Amino acid sequence: MAIWGAESIIEISEKSGAPGIDDNELVAKVLAQQDSAAFGELVRRHQSQVRNFLRKLTRDFVLADDLAQDAFLHAWDKLHTFRGQGTFIGWLLKVAYTTFLQSKRKSSRYSEILEEVGHNAEVGGGQQVQQSEDVSNLDKFLAVLTEEERAVMILSYACGLSHREICEAANMPIGTVKSVIFRGKEKIRESFDIEDHQYG
Repeated sequence: MAIWGAESIIEISEKSGAPGIDDNELVAKVLAQQDSAAFGELVRRHQSQVRNFLRKLTRDFVLADDLAQDAFLHAWDKLHTFRGQGTFIGWLLKVAYTTFLQSKRKSSRYSEILEEVGHNAEVGGGQQVQQSEDVSNLDKFLAVLTEEERAVMILSYACGLSHREICEAANMPIGTVKSVIFRGKEKIRESFDIEDHQYG
């Protein structure tokens, strides 16, 4: 498939609308007809979730939005690899996560961001990570986690994916997903002095 620019994705998604068609049907239309309007509808449905995932992962809104555009371009190019065995959003978040990992290896900007996150992760023992007032508790909790733990916890709690969907998105066995979630919750509890019943 040919790839078009990010501006075209935004324009097409704003004009799209197919509430009666499920994701798999839209994917089939894109693959059969290279239907850009059908793909635009997929973008419209899922762009908020993809952006929120990347924003929480990078903690940089501008960078996350750039990555979201790249992720949708990659999704258009790789759509033929979606087999329909899992959910489309699970596959799409896997594309977004892969885009994040690939770009991180190429950009020094990611190193600066992750270094800052690592510095914040040293704060523990019930102390609050310094954040602006509009940052949620989840963002504070994420600061004490490793990159892998952050990704899995975001997919689970912010994106609402099941363990099986996280397996697909993060390319992990289900046992590893469960272990990472358990480890992440334990780390959060210890860092913020949270009782077990306060954070499930």
